[in-house]
Amino acid sequence: MKRGYGAALLLALLGGGVSLAEAPVKVTAANADRLRQAGAEILFWSQAERDARFPHMETLFPGDVAGHSARPYPLPDGKPLDLGPGDPAGAYMAANNVAGLIVVQDGKVRLERYARGHSREGRYTSFSVAKSLTSTLVGAAVQDGFIASVDDPVTRYIPELAGSGYDGVTVRQILTMTSGVRWSEDYTDPNSDVASMYKVPPGPGEDATIAYLRTLPREAAPGSKWVYKTGETNLIGVLVSKATGKTLARYAEEKIWRPFGMERDLFWMVDAGGQDIGGCCISVSLRDYARIGEFVLADGMAGGKRVVPEGWFAAATHAQASTGRPGYGYGYQWWTNPDGSFQAQGIFGQLIYIDPARKLVIAMSGAWPKATDPVLGSARMAFVQSIVAATER
Repeated sequence: MKRGYGAALLLALLGGGVSLAEAPVKVTAANADRLRQAGAEILFWSQAERDARFPHMETLFPGDVAGHSARPYPLPDGKPLDLGPGDPAGAYMAANNVAGLIVVQDGKVRLERYARGHSREGRYTSFSVAKSLTSTLVGAAVQDGFIASVDDPVTRYIPELAGSGYDGVTVRQILTMTSGVRWSEDYTDPNSDVASMYKVPPGPGEDATIAYLRTLPREAAPGSKWVYKTGETNLIGVLVSKATGKTLARYAEEKIWRPFGMERDLFWMVDAGGQDIGGCCISVSLRDYARIGEFVLADGMAGGKRVVPEGWFAAATHAQASTGRPGYGYGYQWWTNPDGSFQAQGIFGQLIYIDPARKLVIAMSGAWPKATDPVLGSARMAFVQSIVAATER
């Protein structure tokens, strides 16, 4: 580690910068306390800070890296997509602070646009898009025999949760966010669980996610209530690491990133204890986000080998739980739609939309002015549907 990382990190978080040559930042005793607060601070950055920092998270936070492939999965040019008169894509991107948009159909790029300083060579943070990759690594661990079944109790793999609200909760119920454990995912409240889970340092040798989640009470019977919980996807990440003996980034590199042919390294943010954060914050190029979609459309095959069990994605992208909107649901960390399409999505506008019937993948990276907003969400889905309609003309 180069001298001065701790000071550079603090300067960056307070508005200064860190050169790419100095990335990624490493966890040290000197910066660990600051990092526990910094995870929550992301939610309350200004628009200027979001614009400047979302493409360069590896220069601000500690992380792990999955190396790219020497033989990238090809994404040749396809027939340019006609969205109508004027420039609908440019207008949508400008109005919604979108930095990157790519549309891939039948494995060919039909539309690719960048703005706000982003480029094909750059990476961009994912926020909760990472959840869908983390759940896929559970499938890989099942295929490899590290996890016997998603119907196993989570305490089989994380015994530290015995005696907590997670007694009797299965891996499947964690994957579908139906554990019944109480949680607040309010991005506007600095005291919510999602903003607070890393504020209190764990005891010696304790994992921060386990230490926090085992203090939470149960509010419903396991399997009976769906509540969106980033903390539980972090728990899935801990489970995969414990079961495989590998970091999420290393396991992703071995199972997906290199075998499937990702063209740029993946950066995966870690917590103050050095654990890759399963529920958030990979940084990936726009084309590699699209390749994640192509990997799903390939039914989890990479390099001629099956990475996840046969039928995994059929289950993972099927509505396993209701989210309260008729026809819409939640699978294994994937949001499902009535027409059979589904998506990975993250706050501030991150998206991988997949429509198997049309062999269509749409990926977006951006910096919405709000973490979540029904108006912004409706505008995005309307734009996605305009792309879908254009593919049929």
